[in-house]
Amino acid sequence: MTLLTSWVESANSADTDFPLNNLPYGVFSTNSLEPRCGVAIGDQVLDMQALEENGLIALDDEPVFDVPYWNDVMELGPKAWETLRSRLMELLSSDASDQAAVAPHLVPLSDARLHMPMVVSEYTDFYAGRHHATNVGTIFRGAENALPPNWLHIPIGYNGRASTVVVSGTDIHRPNGQLKSPDAEKPSFGPCKRLDIELEMGAVVGGSNEMGRPVTVAEADEMIFGYVLLNDWSARDIQAWEYQPLGPFQAKAFATSISPWIVTRAALEPFRTSTPEREKDLLPYLQEPGPMLYDIDLAVLIEPEGGEQEVIARTNYNQMYFSAAQQLTHHASSGCAMCAGDLLGSGTISGPEKSERGSLLELTWSGKEPITLQNGATRSFIEDGDTMILTGHAQGEGYRIGFGACAGKILPAVEYP
Repeated sequence: MTLLTSWVESANSADTDFPLNNLPYGVFSTNSLEPRCGVAIGDQVLDMQALEENGLIALDDEPVFDVPYWNDVMELGPKAWETLRSRLMELLSSDASDQAAVAPHLVPLSDARLHMPMVVSEYTDFYAGRHHATNVGTIFRGAENALPPNWLHIPIGYNGRASTVVVSGTDIHRPNGQLKSPDAEKPSFGPCKRLDIELEMGAVVGGSNEMGRPVTVAEADEMIFGYVLLNDWSARDIQAWEYQPLGPFQAKAFATSISPWIVTRAALEPFRTSTPEREKDLLPYLQEPGPMLYDIDLAVLIEPEGGEQEVIARTNYNQMYFSAAQQLTHHASSGCAMCAGDLLGSGTISGPEKSERGSLLELTWSGKEPITLQNGATRSFIEDGDTMILTGHAQGEGYRIGFGACAGKILPAVEYP
């Protein structure tokens, strides 16, 4: 597919994240507008509440854009999602007949404050990138025991905290927790010393299944409303002490950041690609009916306080071993009810090369090989004042489908009472 042209001129640039081909969904406010649903187009955001109020869009008998989240639209299902996208294309394409009616409802993105695009119902994080799992397993258990016996058969995951999923731009306090060094007789309590990021994609579930009813991979794919960038902040020293036998807890619960725009499956459709070749055949319920991943270039940047941004890693979503649809299928396979607004973290996305590692734990090999920044400073893990930024886009012919940045600045730990 090539660039679709719009009468919003900025949407026709090869450099914008938000051409007409994209039309991602978010929530914005301004000095004069309360938080409301919006659609990004070029350097503008389209006010969906105003469009609905003026009769330019109608998805249901009752309003769905009079709330500051997209959950109500998600619950209408895939046919309504398709209708919405078609109507937006009609209103914003270069040959649209309603330009004069729509134009007053465009707001410059530079004037907008971005908010969480949805109410997160539940949050589950997976461990489904083979290169990441192999690297981490090698660091902690040795190369011969890097992957646990179940890893090639099952999308491993854990239930996270929806309450601490935040939108890009939200500052993150360094977490406190129990820590224990290998040579210490007992644990201590205090600020995390080995704070890390995890470069992930987040799948936003829009459909639902009844408790007790599993779904196929094809059905799961249809249930996914869209995707966001996701940073699963990780306190590695807290995690090392607490994770046995039940896995991560406080080491992950303090914060998860997502990008502000939900990029729809429809926008990503031209970029579908297959999961890697299987070393072991998957059980039938997890086998893919077709390509289930996407070709999305990803990057990790660091901006030290007072310094310049620089890229420290690049990789691609096509490196995942299990797709979001497979993760959702496995999640529901026990009869677990999935809901509109559920968020599934892909797991850290790393490639085979050192420059493609999606966490500092891997990039610095658990701190043994610090990276050197442009200003000469070194990093083993994140320091207070550092801003960590994730970016990503799928590259088309003369256009790209972007997500906007997923960024967070680390503040010092809050002193414990």
